[in-house]
Amino acid sequence: MDILLIIIGAALIITGIIGSFLPVLPGLPFSYVGLLILQLTSFTPFTTMFLVYWAIIIIVVMSLESILPAVGSGRMGGTRYGIWGCIIGGVIGIFVFPPFGIIIGPMIGAFIGELIAGQKSDMALRAAIGSFIGFFVGTVIKVAVSFVLAFHFIRAVV
Repeated sequence: MDILLIIIGAALIITGIIGSFLPVLPGLPFSYVGLLILQLTSFTPFTTMFLVYWAIIIIVVMSLESILPAVGSGRMGGTRYGIWGCIIGGVIGIFVFPPFGIIIGPMIGAFIGELIAGQKSDMALRAAIGSFIGFFVGTVIKVAVSFVLAFHFIRAVV
């Protein structure tokens, strides 16, 4: 039974890594469930506090993933209109243009928000680029966390 659980857990870890790159899959929860599956084996490799800490880290990183495009827009000179446009564009993008709407939506939203605020198109474009940079930073963080979870999984199995 342990071998089956390890195989399922490994598949979830791999899915989590892939999901960190693709906006379609929630990668970090898959990776975390992979650790939980490994915990069901007879050798229970992780402490409860280890699992709680990683659950908190995953919740924080997933929250940052939603916030970072707006932060990036603001850092690149975006106004409140651009930041709100980024947030609204992200929400709309998820539903209207899945799966790529999570990338395109905040950029379009920031751009439109800045235009509504009366910014010139070059400043609006700068805010949109900041939104993309924020998305990219969030993706890098997700990928890093998913690889750390994979490391803990492999270390526990080997």
